[in-house]
Amino acid sequence: MRLDKFLKISRIIKRRSVAKEVADKGRIQVNGKLAKSSSTVKVGDILKIGFGNKTLEIKVLELHESTKKEDAAQMYEIISETRIENV
Repeated sequence: MRLDKFLKISRIIKRRSVAKEVADKGRIQVNGKLAKSSSTVKVGDILKIGFGNKTLEIKVLELHESTKKEDAAQMYEIISETRIENV
C-alpha cells in the first residue's frame, strides 16, 4: 500500500494530500530510509514521522483498503512519541 494512503486510512494524518506533502518534504522515514509518498508500506515496517513539534514512531500491524474510525488505531502500534520543547 502507498505510504500516503496508509497514513490517511489509519487516520494518522487526516488528508491524503497533506500526507503526500509531509512525505515529499522528507519528514517520513520507512525502516530508517527517507520515503516518498509513493513508497510501499508493508506489515512490520517502522515509520518515523516528523511533525512540527513532535516525532512519532509507529509499527505497521495491519493493512486495509478502508476502515471505520474504531478500527483505524488497530492498524499500527505507537513505539515512541517525542515532543520537542521550545526554549
